[in-house]
Amino acid sequence: MTTYQVGYFVGSLSTASINRTLAKALIRLAPDDLAFTEIAIGDLPLYNRDLDDAYPPAALALKDAIAASDAVLFVTPEYNRSIPGALKNAIDWASRPWGQNSFDHIPAGVIGASIGAIGTAVAQQSLRAVLSFCNARQMTSPEAYIHFSPETFAEDGEVLVDSTREFLTNYMSEFRDHIERVLTVLPRT
Repeated sequence: MTTYQVGYFVGSLSTASINRTLAKALIRLAPDDLAFTEIAIGDLPLYNRDLDDAYPPAALALKDAIAASDAVLFVTPEYNRSIPGALKNAIDWASRPWGQNSFDHIPAGVIGASIGAIGTAVAQQSLRAVLSFCNARQMTSPEAYIHFSPETFAEDGEVLVDSTREFLTNYMSEFRDHIERVLTVLPRT
């Protein structure tokens, strides 16, 4: 059985992020043939094209982590109806220098949680536009806009509500199938 390496991004830098809790839940519910590694974004300097010829160590580590992944999963909050600046900055570093886009043809999933009723829908659309430009192969269905509450998620990622657990289990199963489909046609080299 093939094990797929999934690099995941948590869009929030907060250690107490509800999206970090959602990431824990997704990992718990994922099929056994998915292995996860968080791709850290907190130590990246602001992207500056002047550094394209001398990438800083944190940006090189980011690109190496993506290269070591078969797929990427973005678990992100919504900030001001868009994606957090730290996540956009990481995407900018990973997609540069021109011609060395780390996201080219990589299978990608997008999900997020919010305490609000629309559960990061607008941020996800913003992120999807950026990932489209980066030529990532996005899973477009099912969409997953998660309404977060302490009654639904324990801090360790246990999902306490059956219908939410079932939905997220299905999401991760679909993500696994998406990875396999993409990699069958566009193997990572």
